[in-house]
Amino acid sequence: MGDVLAGFHAAWEFESDSVLIRFERGIRTPKLFQALGERRIPLDAIAAVTLTPGKRGTVVLRAEPRPGADPLMEAAAGQLKEGSDPYRLVLPAERETLAEYYADELRAMIATNDPGPAERYLVQPPETPLQFKAYDGKASFDGKSVHFRWFWTGASSAKWKAGDQGFAVSDLCGVEWRSPEVFEGHLRLLRRDEAPQPPQADQDPAAVVFGLGYGPVHESLPFAAAVLAAVRTGGSSALPESTGTDAGAGARRDPADIADRIRHLGELHEAGLVTDEEFSMKKAELLAEL
Repeated sequence: MGDVLAGFHAAWEFESDSVLIRFERGIRTPKLFQALGERRIPLDAIAAVTLTPGKRGTVVLRAEPRPGADPLMEAAAGQLKEGSDPYRLVLPAERETLAEYYADELRAMIATNDPGPAERYLVQPPETPLQFKAYDGKASFDGKSVHFRWFWTGASSAKWKAGDQGFAVSDLCGVEWRSPEVFEGHLRLLRRDEAPQPPQADQDPAAVVFGLGYGPVHESLPFAAAVLAAVRTGGSSALPESTGTDAGAGARRDPADIADRIRHLGELHEAGLVTDEEFSMKKAELLAEL
């Protein structure tokens, strides 16, 4: 079609094989939309189209994605608030007739689509590298592996004992994202090995926890979606090389940071939470990073 339908916070451009959604960057635009920038949704990824009355004199045009077609929506697992749903286009009520026209056009174009689960992802995931700060550590993803670097002010003793973590995409089988807007929000990496993972995310070295402004939706959800997509595709897509010091396993640390970590390790040791052997081993590992 090639036409553009502009609403609040976004504009949809209708093409022959897809809908290109461009999100605004205004201060009133949800931060998730700003982080996404734009998204191309292939028509094959759409199961249905609805047009319903909205709030305060608006109408809502929504494209219903097929299950399993979009890694972002799969990672979200129904936890997104209505206002942060990237498949909703909110318009003034006076544009309802125009919105109905485009809804009918889309319905005609997807009439032969299979509404069932997609066999593979059809919508591109957020681009890497990505990183964000959780409450107990910093998470980074370069497209091939995920790294968790613990904060001495927030990480549990269990995580400090385990040390900073690195997980290759090939060693993972999935991702569990729990919104920071609910109780016990976290991002947990699900591993292929059969070793049991602690039920509590704050005790699991394969998880980072959210809260107090850490791990916001617009940072942690795109991160989770990118990791999930890489896991499902085997990390085969072309990805940029990471040059940041946080992504490389052998990157050198700031001496002041190492000193803080050793100081915190000593506090855990004095409190009896770390054995003499664990203290000596971890201290040697930290010093080796200088």
